[in-house]
Amino acid sequence: MRKKGNSKIAGFNQPTPINWLEDFLPFQGMQIKVLMLDDEWSQIHILLPLNKKTSNPGGSMFGGCMASLADPIAALACAWHFKKYSVWTRNLNLDFLQEGRTDLELRFEFDAAQKKEIADELIQHGRSTPLFKYAYYLADGTVCARVQNRVAIRREGYIAESSGAL
Repeated sequence: MRKKGNSKIAGFNQPTPINWLEDFLPFQGMQIKVLMLDDEWSQIHILLPLNKKTSNPGGSMFGGCMASLADPIAALACAWHFKKYSVWTRNLNLDFLQEGRTDLELRFEFDAAQKKEIADELIQHGRSTPLFKYAYYLADGTVCARVQNRVAIRREGYIAESSGAL
């Protein structure tokens, strides 16, 4: 597993995936830190620090920051695995269970069975709309918020059937 590093990809002036995520413009104000990103984008852990920029007026984590970070993670993992397809977030739902009074850790996992199921759907239908479930955790390991993220994966040039469903 790859941990946080500062090196660039050998032979290129391209940032590593970890640096790219941390420097991704929508995330810069949140000052995230990638704690873990494996080479297959199957396991991603990101620290969302609680600070003046990420807290709400009550002093807990601003839900908008949590949503902004959770939104692209599943789609980015799918885009890494299914490079010849268009990928985007179709639906995002956060269930806030606890007040975020500490730094939060987003933990995303993409298991082999789900990858195979998606690959089979793409072969059969040229599209897949998988649901990913992951969560934010408080510093003590308690679940703070559950994330459900449905991702649209479509072959290039895909046109929805007459029902209009994407």
